Amino acid sequence: MNKTLITLAVLAAVGAASGAVLLYSGAINVAADEPHHPLTYRLLEFARERSIAVRASEIKPPADLTNPERVRRGSGNYDAMCVGCHLSPEAEDSEIRKGLYPTPPELTTKPETALNPPFTQARQFWIIKHGIKASGMPAWSKGGMEDEAIWDLVAFLQKLPGLTATDYKALVASSEGHSHGGLDAHDVHCDHSDHAKDEPIPPGVVEKKGHTHPPGFKHTH
Repeated sequence: MNKTLITLAVLAAVGAASGAVLLYSGAINVAADEPHHPLTYRLLEFARERSIAVRASEIKPPADLTNPERVRRGSGNYDAMCVGCHLSPEAEDSEIRKGLYPTPPELTTKPETALNPPFTQARQFWIIKHGIKASGMPAWSKGGMEDEAIWDLVAFLQKLPGLTATDYKALVASSEGHSHGGLDAHDVHCDHSDHAKDEPIPPGVVEKKGHTHPPGFKHTH
């Protein structure tokens, strides 16, 4: 028994030492243009999906996700925040999407395997709110996006696969553009020269902190 334990301890130590040497040597290529080994990719994919499934399982989608107002508001934020990676109807692959690994899902097409709709919505909400490590998917809540605006975006995602390019453009044009609360507009690091000048807030009116851009607005860097 003691010999078995000693052998296992030695093997564990050798394995740990080999792993440390491998990491220190830089042998693991982290370049985005060098795909994972298929087995590594499947393991990471499984871990990701189980992690999301466990954490999204308690989320209850609102009953009004089919409300056209939610869909309309969500379209403006999608066009400003998501379209570069997840595309719009009939659009070609974007420059950033080609360079990301893993490649972001194209949300304009319905997935081959339809999931339980309430869980799909909860899953989308969790991903938008919390992001996914080392994938390029940000946690939009950290940038100031509140839950109601995230649910608006989820509502739009339910309609997106059935939209034509013309439908999409019309819907975005009817929206408030990039609009959500949670951040003071003066804390947003982008060009706000096209915004209306600050005006005094009438007595008794609560200021909603946030920032907006017109439909079709794109941040420039």
